[in-house]
Amino acid sequence: MLSKKTKYGLKALTYMAKKGGNEPILISEISEKENISKKFLEIILLQLKNAGFLGSKKGKGGGYYLIKSPEKITVAALIRILEGPIAMLPCVSLNFYEKCDDCPDEETCSLSRLMIEVRDSTLQVLENKTLADLT
Repeated sequence: MLSKKTKYGLKALTYMAKKGGNEPILISEISEKENISKKFLEIILLQLKNAGFLGSKKGKGGGYYLIKSPEKITVAALIRILEGPIAMLPCVSLNFYEKCDDCPDEETCSLSRLMIEVRDSTLQVLENKTLADLT
């Protein structure tokens, strides 16, 4: 299940992409149009800026804008930035791998094999959907 943070981040970026993406948009506008708490949205957009998805401009005519084109931003990349691992178990994560403390042998773990299938199916969808597909 996606957290509200990730859901709101996707909604905010989709809104920005629909508006053209390269012109600064005020946080207050996104907050109002997408029904997202302004304070929470500030945190989300700052995280996306620090990850290299957004730029910002201060002052009159300022706000946040997309640095990359919506066609180049995958949903999987956004989820990883806002949510963390896409895999349901740490031992099957491609980017956030951790061995499970309670598992003596990953090679024979039937749960691990199932979760690899789930991860691969999920990634097939999320890696092939971009922000442009959400607009």
